[in-house]
Amino acid sequence: MKFTILAALAAVALATPVYDAPSPSASHEHIEVLRDDRHHDENGHYNFEFESENGISWSEGGSPDGDEGAIVAAGEYSYVAPDGTEVVVKYVANENGFQPQSDLLPVAPEFPHPIPRFVLDQIAFAEAEDRLRALEGSHERPSVRSPSGTYRAPQ
Repeated sequence: MKFTILAALAAVALATPVYDAPSPSASHEHIEVLRDDRHHDENGHYNFEFESENGISWSEGGSPDGDEGAIVAAGEYSYVAPDGTEVVVKYVANENGFQPQSDLLPVAPEFPHPIPRFVLDQIAFAEAEDRLRALEGSHERPSVRSPSGTYRAPQ
């Protein structure tokens, strides 16, 4: 019995994965922090500014002015992309969510964008069908013009 327990403990110990922690001399580059200013008051207002020698910077200010004391914040961060492009993102975060702005972010086409003819035809046909349903039971015999022809209500 003792041998079985000892064998089970040895098996568990041998099965435990071994993780190699990176050595301090590994290929990690040391980046100097040039600025790290943080201010926070007792009312929940804060701001900070951070900058490192590799071109990363981030500044933000916020306060509990949102609904039910939610934090409303505004800020900006920037860095240099691997291709050398400077990336600058300005943002607001409030009850409408995170709203970034940058020349590098994609922009949706302006609305109203052109609606294809077949879509407009289908919308018109659906509206005519709705009118037909509203007139059902009356003495009129309405007809609906569809994109593929005319439909006359049954008698």
